[in-house]
Amino acid sequence: MDSCTIQTPLGLTKITGDDNGLASIIVLNANLSEKETEEQVTDIIPETLQEAVYQINEYFEGTRTQFDLLLNPEGTSFQKQVWNELKTIPYGKTISYLELSKQLGDVKAIRAVANANGKNPLWIVIPCHRVIGSDGSLTGYAGGLHRKKWLLEHESPYKQQSLF
Repeated sequence: MDSCTIQTPLGLTKITGDDNGLASIIVLNANLSEKETEEQVTDIIPETLQEAVYQINEYFEGTRTQFDLLLNPEGTSFQKQVWNELKTIPYGKTISYLELSKQLGDVKAIRAVANANGKNPLWIVIPCHRVIGSDGSLTGYAGGLHRKKWLLEHESPYKQQSLF
């Protein structure tokens, strides 16, 4: 499995994958010094991950709204079903956990859907940050609510001081 670490506006991001697709994209929460951060960033990007790095950089530059990458995350069949549904949420839009459960055909599965959402291994590419509370509030996000807020504001067609 190939891996690399890149710097993004939201922190260091580790990308892993191979010829079968991307396995994970995770933001690293470590509080590193500037020197330690520089040491973590990968100088040479493996060929299998170059397109992912390119598209992630385009996303953060604001020139990409959809990803076109081969994905190969590990998870249960239910988790993969939830992650596939997350990919249908358009850029700049949000839905609630309840709406997501309804789209998956079982409103009673809301907790299982939220749990699968929280275990998404492909940060940003599978847009779990686009799922919010039924009341419009920001709710749990593995990368931290400050990152979720940043991502939603980054994708918002209405640029303003703050959405939340």
